[in-house]
Amino acid sequence: MIFILHQNLDQKFDYKLEAIILYFLPTPIFPTFLLQNTVDRLHYSANACLLPICSLYGAAVTTVEGVGSTKTRIHPVQERLAKCHGSQCGFCTPGMVMSIYTLLRNHPEPTSEQMIAALAGKYCHLLVCRCEAFLQVLCVCASLTHCHSGKANGKCCLDQEDDFLFSTDEFQPLDPTQELIFPPELMVINENQPKRTLLFHGKRVTWISPVSLDELLDLKAAHPEAPLVVGNTSVGPEMKFRGVFHPVLIAPARIPDLNVLKYTDDGLTLGAACSLSLVKDTLTNAIVEFPEEKTRVFHAVLQQLRTLGGEQIRNVASFGGNIISRKSTSDLNPVLAASNCMLNLASRVPLSDTYMSALHLAQGEYVSAFRQAPRRENALPITNAGMRVLFEEGTDIIKDLSIFYGGAVSTTVCAKQTCWTLIGRHWNEKMLDEACRLVLKEIALPGSAGGENIDYKKTLMVSFFYRFFLEVSQSLKTMDPCHYPGIPMEYRSVLQDFKTRMPQSIQMYQDIEPSQSPQDPVGRPIMHQSGLKHATGEAVYIDDLPSVDGELFLAAVTSSRAHAKIVSVDTSEALKAAGVFDVITAHDVPAANEFYFSDDPEIIFARNKVICVGQIVCAVVADSDVHAKQAAAKVKIEYEMLEPVILTIEEAIKHNSFFEPKRKLEQGNVDEAFETVDNIIEGEICIGGQKHFYMETQSMLAVPKGEDKEMDMYVSTQHPAIIQEIVAASLGVPANRIMCHVKRVGGAFGGKILKTGLLASVAAVAAHKTGRAVRFILSREDDMVITGGRHPFIAKYKVGFMNDGKIRAVDAKYYINGGCTPDESVLVAEVSLLKMDNAYKIPNLRCWACVCKTNLPSNTAFRGFGFPQSGLVTETWITDVADKTGLLPEKEINMYKKNEQTHFKQKLDPQNLIRCWNECMEKSAYYSRRTTINELNKENYWKKRGIAIVPMKFPFGLGTPYLSQAAALVHIYTDGSVLLTHGGIEMGQGIHTKMIQVASRELNIPMSCIHFCETSTTTVPNACASVGSAGTDVNGMAVKDACQTLLKRLQPIIKKNPTGTWNDWILQAVSNSFVLICFVIMQTVIGFLLVDFVSSIRGYNEYMDWEKGEGQPFTYFLYGAACSEVEINCLTGDHKNLRTDIVMDIGCSINPAVDIGQIEGAFVQGIGLYTMEELKYSSEGVLYTRGPDQYKIPAVCDIPEQFSVSLLSSSQNPYAIYASKGIGEAGLFLGCSVFFALRDAVTGVRNERGLKKTFALNSPLTAEQIRASCADAFTEMPLLWKLWSSHS
Repeated sequence: MIFILHQNLDQKFDYKLEAIILYFLPTPIFPTFLLQNTVDRLHYSANACLLPICSLYGAAVTTVEGVGSTKTRIHPVQERLAKCHGSQCGFCTPGMVMSIYTLLRNHPEPTSEQMIAALAGKYCHLLVCRCEAFLQVLCVCASLTHCHSGKANGKCCLDQEDDFLFSTDEFQPLDPTQELIFPPELMVINENQPKRTLLFHGKRVTWISPVSLDELLDLKAAHPEAPLVVGNTSVGPEMKFRGVFHPVLIAPARIPDLNVLKYTDDGLTLGAACSLSLVKDTLTNAIVEFPEEKTRVFHAVLQQLRTLGGEQIRNVASFGGNIISRKSTSDLNPVLAASNCMLNLASRVPLSDTYMSALHLAQGEYVSAFRQAPRRENALPITNAGMRVLFEEGTDIIKDLSIFYGGAVSTTVCAKQTCWTLIGRHWNEKMLDEACRLVLKEIALPGSAGGENIDYKKTLMVSFFYRFFLEVSQSLKTMDPCHYPGIPMEYRSVLQDFKTRMPQSIQMYQDIEPSQSPQDPVGRPIMHQSGLKHATGEAVYIDDLPSVDGELFLAAVTSSRAHAKIVSVDTSEALKAAGVFDVITAHDVPAANEFYFSDDPEIIFARNKVICVGQIVCAVVADSDVHAKQAAAKVKIEYEMLEPVILTIEEAIKHNSFFEPKRKLEQGNVDEAFETVDNIIEGEICIGGQKHFYMETQSMLAVPKGEDKEMDMYVSTQHPAIIQEIVAASLGVPANRIMCHVKRVGGAFGGKILKTGLLASVAAVAAHKTGRAVRFILSREDDMVITGGRHPFIAKYKVGFMNDGKIRAVDAKYYINGGCTPDESVLVAEVSLLKMDNAYKIPNLRCWACVCKTNLPSNTAFRGFGFPQSGLVTETWITDVADKTGLLPEKEINMYKKNEQTHFKQKLDPQNLIRCWNECMEKSAYYSRRTTINELNKENYWKKRGIAIVPMKFPFGLGTPYLSQAAALVHIYTDGSVLLTHGGIEMGQGIHTKMIQVASRELNIPMSCIHFCETSTTTVPNACASVGSAGTDVNGMAVKDACQTLLKRLQPIIKKNPTGTWNDWILQAVSNSFVLICFVIMQTVIGFLLVDFVSSIRGYNEYMDWEKGEGQPFTYFLYGAACSEVEINCLTGDHKNLRTDIVMDIGCSINPAVDIGQIEGAFVQGIGLYTMEELKYSSEGVLYTRGPDQYKIPAVCDIPEQFSVSLLSSSQNPYAIYASKGIGEAGLFLGCSVFFALRDAVTGVRNERGLKKTFALNSPLTAEQIRASCADAFTEMPLLWKLWSSHS
């Protein structure tokens, strides 16, 4: 806990900013804080990245370390989050802890709504994680509040008996009396000291916090350009991400006049500095206290506040700040303006005071607010609206009308002419039609910017008004049912917005055999090895490493052009900047700057030309991260544009721009088969890319050792060996001089391999040149601009089938956007071909895959590695055939059913595929729910439900034996403790936990006796990357063999002393000079004289002959099926995921808690790929969606309300450790069940409306696409208006 105290009450409050910062140096600041207000002792969480230190004067700050520690006492929240398996990579876990902790401090018995609000998506995605097990996190809340949400083996997760994911008996109770108290010192200061102005001076910035309105006005007059900062949610990001500089900042939060909260006869008066959370709570209480006619405005404002940001943002963001600074994106301005709320301003020019007043409405007056965003919660609106109507007393004649829109133009806009014209009209359909046309005519939207679709915005504008029309019409009926008919019953469901509710979960897995030893941990849901350290913030990531003496910071200078010649690079201004040490360019690379893994090179620094926006041209090293970034912005690069600039797949096809080789697979006689089929369909689908959005961005620390050209590299990577190889080659030293260390990785998903090696070389070259340690941590925006992601696809297909739905022939071609260098793109293309059949037997098949060379950052490996794209294509034409024949979802007719061969002639036994399919059909009650959905859809016109079930065959393998080699090193010390090292990387998948489980079983000792330190090239050389879900398979076998070898050595001693303990045996072995170190490396035998014993383990026998189109590229197959149900809003395109049932065959799980978390996390990531995560580029190749404001990944609101995961029972796998299967990637594809459920709902809409024209849905299936596909009069209006405008 940190106190900020006065040093002398008689002195003027004028401090040096640096002195205040020193208070915080001993305590790392994590993403969330707990703050306590000295007056009301309120607890609230906030983002450290946004909270200015100066604003904390008089506050007590608790970081996650202050809540609890493994060194002192673990807090119940931390303990339960770890033991409930709510932490995977762990990078976001402190944010989860702080949000739950704060919730419980304020509400010891919170409601489910409060839990959801606390865990809703936060700014910078602090609680929107790629890998965290959201359902387990919600279980933590449930376990602390008796609000049950999770079930294991079909029972509530909190009513444990035996063999469940966790046991509540292990939990320490939550005792509020043991919580931290508010510091008495601060209470005394608050009570006794008069408020005075605070003044903090920094080297560049002055922070002033006045205490009166008059003083604030004087300050604004003296510093007219100085912004007012309360929550810093607007000014902070501008300064941090856009380089905006303010020499003076004025913080008015301590002014009483701006914190007023007062009820009057006219309404509610709110001070501009009131936080959005305070406003939300106040309005919620007022709605309970006052009659309905006095709270309609409150309801409308609350409607927007519930989804405006997340709890951590609302805690600090001010009511007035949102109104003033958010301009077009404010969700409050339209509804406040439409409600005739008064905005009172204070100025030296005669105006009134600074308050916001919310008025009560008159009888016969109605107000509503609407919004649509890329994600339902914590996302800036695409379009929002506030509308109010007042009728002549006792009639439906419009007396006054207000229509305001946000998100449409640069500021909130009023449809004044429309409103004036409609005054005196009756509230009927004739008025509705006229209003929609007038609105489109009056509000002219600018041309598309930032990738926005103007037609969708226009459609939303008229759809919102129609929704308002329905609401008011229904209210009129309620007021006078005799005169006003209201709206049809089937229209009423659209009046209710989707709400986020506490998900209900079921997780089912195999029971442990009764004969298994209680000490044997394999097959049990063991807590993540680092779970407690994740929860306490003690887990160390790259940027947590202590500073090295003389350490420098690096900032990259990247290309702003997609394809251009570099004419000149002017670094003179950058070198003059404060703190700058040097500028690093390609000329400073001692050896290799380009790496030829194929015909086209991978490049560290651009030398003569740039080939994409975001390519690194040079880098600045300075004494601080801030100085490095400031100087990097001063580097001037002159370009000469080169042609062509190729950004899209279509442009690459036009210019014949491809990476070689192109790949093809073919079986049967495709052309002949097309002559014999009953029906032929042709189609095309576009699949967008996806950013990895790992929580820990690309991070590295290069530390020169000072002699023999040695260098330590601390890198967040999946592949230490490639880091070592590339860095050594760039520096021109042998690989044995470069030591790469990886403790853990805060998420990777395939994105931290080759590109990370190039980035690590940038840091290594800088460290080599300067002789100093260099830290290189990419910001989120830089990370998204510099790195690639999942490959966009365009697939064209032709399918021949019989009238019964049996598919006889498929001819398909995949075009894949590889970006500017090859990276792993050709391999992705190959895998997409090999896995394109999914679960279906197609007798005659031909498919091509071509990798397009474009001027975008190189796309690379990503969870699923080509299968999520090719599998979606296959399911699309399978669904097309089902639609055509009317046999949906009878996919079994085309599924593998018996032992047969794949299209590349590998043998396949689909028994478990059929089992997964049948179990999923049964558990999901598909047919009965399909009937129910059909009935619901008949009764609801503007809301429709859809359901889809998708099978999956996921081949496991990396294609060649050398990619599946691994190694393990096991030490046994004299005290009996064991040190385990292997080549796998921990990035959330629990590999270290599983390896300790393996060692525990083989050595027959408790897991507590085994420790894993780090993955390092100094202990395990030449290990393969942790990719393709293979980490446990290959490393587990190495650990098993090493432990068995050691145990074999101990057998003579054990036989002599069978009743002895482990420690007895080890002491005896040491005294007998036994070697208790064992190193195992797959395929390669290396001897270590008297030190290590080495055995040889061959990798998987995988191969593929592309010339013949046959081989055995995979070792075994995983199977699964998922059934998802959704509901769509046809007026906006919004949707809600209602239920998902997953059945997965993963063999015999080594750790079901970890594996189920992987399945759930992968599935949710798949939801993002297929329905939400949309990348938008300018015509010059600049990425628009380069941060959490623009790029949305799934949040709590996107988890299905009912989520069931079952592991197939009695499944064996003879090819992997303990009959398990690699699980990390497979579940992602099942997210497309949501895509096809949405398609099913849209199909229902179109069939009902008589829209027979064939339609195509692309991925991601966003709200915009859904709305456009649910064609109606409102979607046609923008198109008709364009036509009218062009002829007028």
